[in-house]
Amino acid sequence: MDKQITVRRHWLSFSVSISDLTVLFISLLFTLLVMWCSLAIGTLHVDVSATLLNRFTPDATSPFVVEMLRLPRMLMAALVGAALGCSGLVLQSMIRNPLASPDIIGITSGASAAAVCFLFFFKAILSIEWLPVFAIGGAFITSLSIYLMSWHKGVTPMRLILVGIGVSAFMGAIVTFLIAVSSESTSLTAYIWLTGSVYGASWDDVKALAVWVLVSLILSLFFARRINVQELGDQTAVGLGIQLQSTRVCLLFLSVVMAAPAIAYAGAVSFVGLIAPHIARRFVTRSFALLMPMTACTGACLVMLADLCGRTLFQPLDIPAGVFVSAIGAPFFIYLLYRQRF
Repeated sequence: MDKQITVRRHWLSFSVSISDLTVLFISLLFTLLVMWCSLAIGTLHVDVSATLLNRFTPDATSPFVVEMLRLPRMLMAALVGAALGCSGLVLQSMIRNPLASPDIIGITSGASAAAVCFLFFFKAILSIEWLPVFAIGGAFITSLSIYLMSWHKGVTPMRLILVGIGVSAFMGAIVTFLIAVSSESTSLTAYIWLTGSVYGASWDDVKALAVWVLVSLILSLFFARRINVQELGDQTAVGLGIQLQSTRVCLLFLSVVMAAPAIAYAGAVSFVGLIAPHIARRFVTRSFALLMPMTACTGACLVMLADLCGRTLFQPLDIPAGVFVSAIGAPFFIYLLYRQRF
């Protein structure tokens, strides 16, 4: 029988098995391997260990490429993937629907619409650095609107999904219209952002996003017990003392806090929030406290590998990471839809 490690505090309670911890440790090692490959592989092959330890050749190109170009880009990809994956996990656990994700609920569409509105109306008077602020604000406003429109003596998961799909379609229409009537340069900038890319990531961007991601991941662990109970059903959760509506408000807010900054800095990288939780569930049990770090590693690896493929497979072109994630995510989404029929 597999041994269990149990933690019980008044604010935190979970139990994990030794085998699950072993799988999680292996996933962490694989994530580090992907990080290493992201730093080493490219147009210029780099000896990462020598460069990071300042034992490099007289060629000064290697440390610049690693420290100023590849390292912040790799960390940005990892943070974006982890944030989007965990946001999808929270939504799927809250709604109890395997198809739930930031893309379906409206978080991504709200951030995208706000970003395109910024490019269309404010690009001439404000710095491009304000784009993430608008994207985060758009995601929060859209999510709040979806929740309020879903309210009828409380919010049910199905109603939240249906309203989210409708609002996402409306936001998509706004984005399409603004791109159609905007200038060529604005349309190009919008298309690149909407595709999703970590190209040009800076250390300031990485530091700002890291704060959002780390704080939200830590906060999510405080809801581990409530999420585990809520997945048993509404009646069971209420019977065990869970306040459903307040918990759903907190979880929806938490998912927005995870996804919105990631979308703001990297663009609308689709399907990560859908794919990563499903892959994580294949390897570990359904305990939320264990699924969260596993999903974070899975999402990080997805975006890092997509970015690595984008900048190496079609040199000298730099294909946005969102293209490769969507190439995997779209068939996976169809597979989930097909499986739900049975």
